[in-house]
Amino acid sequence: MAKVIAVANQKGGVGKTTTSINLSAALAASKRSVLVIDLDPQGNATVGAGLDKFNLPASVYDVLMNEQSIENAIVETPFSFHVLGANDDLTAAEIHLLDLSKKEYRLRDLLRSIQDLFQYIIMDCTPSLNILTVNALVAADSVLIPMQCEYYALEGLAALIKTIENIQQYLNPKLKIDGLLRTMFDARNGLSNDVSRQLIEHFEGKVYRTVIPRNVRVAEAPSHGEPIISYDPRSRGALAYLGLAGEIIRRSERKLLAQRAGQQSNNAPNQAVGSNT
Repeated sequence: MAKVIAVANQKGGVGKTTTSINLSAALAASKRSVLVIDLDPQGNATVGAGLDKFNLPASVYDVLMNEQSIENAIVETPFSFHVLGANDDLTAAEIHLLDLSKKEYRLRDLLRSIQDLFQYIIMDCTPSLNILTVNALVAADSVLIPMQCEYYALEGLAALIKTIENIQQYLNPKLKIDGLLRTMFDARNGLSNDVSRQLIEHFEGKVYRTVIPRNVRVAEAPSHGEPIISYDPRSRGALAYLGLAGEIIRRSERKLLAQRAGQQSNNAPNQAVGSNT
């Protein structure tokens, strides 16, 4: 069963797409099966994975509108992960979904048929709280929040957490914050360090130890249609995303092992009773 992670922040320019692509590539390099779902009509995650967003076999729009099966729309990239791509057709989905029943659950229901095919499903969300972002949060197990360490980012974070709480209350009780990721971080900047300390104090245990540095090579990679670990595997950005992948793997797979151990201990008495009958 795949772990489904929504990469979300209601503030733009914080590295959502960069994180979605580079984290997925790093997870794939760690021998995990990964699917990226591009939920932004700009299709930047699709392009960043080396795909032509205007020449897809089918897009997220086609899948959401039941014009194609999700299996037929998934494309393998040269970087060992798969993509369900998007282009500007997805703008129409924002309108058409509003007329459908159970519109908030559309993506969640579609993912059921493929969840056993992947270990991780990473969803790149738009910066606005529209029906596509709501679909992602309803389908997700957890939210990864990329953010810059600056004053306005803290204001945006408060709004996002309120949104997550509303989704938890009304639509997806299992939704959790997977972690806060400090992106484009400059350790020479005093404000960045101050905000970083505040995040660690207020969100103890929810801030990833990994920090993504401000790195020119990370910014260059999308224009070449490559993730950073392919474009410049020795760069600071590549090493940081590999570190993030390792941190996420350790967290999620530790929980999975604990759940399995709990299930085995719960089943043990039943098995013992059965053996005596």
